[in-house]
Amino acid sequence: MSELHHETVYFSGRVQGVGFRYTTLQVAKEFDVAGWVKNLPDGRVQMEAEGTPNAVKAFVAALEERMHGYIRKTERQMGKQAPQFVGFNIR
Repeated sequence: MSELHHETVYFSGRVQGVGFRYTTLQVAKEFDVAGWVKNLPDGRVQMEAEGTPNAVKAFVAALEERMHGYIRKTERQMGKQAPQFVGFNIR
């Protein structure tokens, strides 16, 4: 099986308790991506996303646009790997 573009993204700011994960799930439905999103104990939100490079880039950009008032910082780690996820969900 071919490799997909994969990103681990950490969002900081007021990203917990504001519907961030639910919004991420809804935005993910607009793109051909798979993965998950979850709250972290330190107040950040972690997201794992895989798909084509353009789809993942557009997904993250759309999420940042939709939640721009809440995100203070976005940290992205990119790479390629074999597909790991089916669908997109909240953890």
